[in-house]
Amino acid sequence: MNALNQAISDIGVVPVIKLNNPERDAAPLAKALCEGGVPVAEVTFRAAGAPLAIKAMKETCPDMIVGAGTVTTTAQIDDAIAAGAQFIVTPGFDPELVAYAQSKDIAIYPGCTTPTDYHAALKFGLEVLKFFPAEQSGGLAKIKAMSAPFPQFKVMPTGGVSLKNLKDYLSSPVIAACGGSYMVTADLIDNQKWDEITDLCKKSREIVKEARNG
Repeated sequence: MNALNQAISDIGVVPVIKLNNPERDAAPLAKALCEGGVPVAEVTFRAAGAPLAIKAMKETCPDMIVGAGTVTTTAQIDDAIAAGAQFIVTPGFDPELVAYAQSKDIAIYPGCTTPTDYHAALKFGLEVLKFFPAEQSGGLAKIKAMSAPFPQFKVMPTGGVSLKNLKDYLSSPVIAACGGSYMVTADLIDNQKWDEITDLCKKSREIVKEARNG
């Protein structure tokens, strides 16, 4: 894997974040994640202030890996790059978006859950694919089955991942990292429960180490 993919894989978990109040919450959230040993974030474009949040998180924690999620247009890719994003995540596989991101020299992790998606990804030389929605699409069993004809890919499952099944996913060598929102729920962010977010990140990192050392 390239350096960015390896860095994300080393962390093992990627918080998937929707920020309704980025001016207030982006900076303290970045600190809470980093203090918990999870210096990475996927800031989704499901909230209007995503570029502002990305910029604030990078300014607060310059060494943090921050990307944009739920990206569905080339304009959003431009906005993410301008804000300082280091990677793009799309819900599905859109060859136009993949080609555009590559032309802009930014990493992209498209959502892929079928053999057709994986075949398309091959043509773009991708290393890591998002598997979304993971649990609803067959979970780890399907990911393992898909890896037989496509062993060149590492997978980042997102959707239905929690502390309960995180170890199961990460125990598989096919998994690069797991995306999740359990450590950055609306309740935790809107009520500014930064210590709880940090604790959940620490628990996640413990699971990453247990899974991979095992």
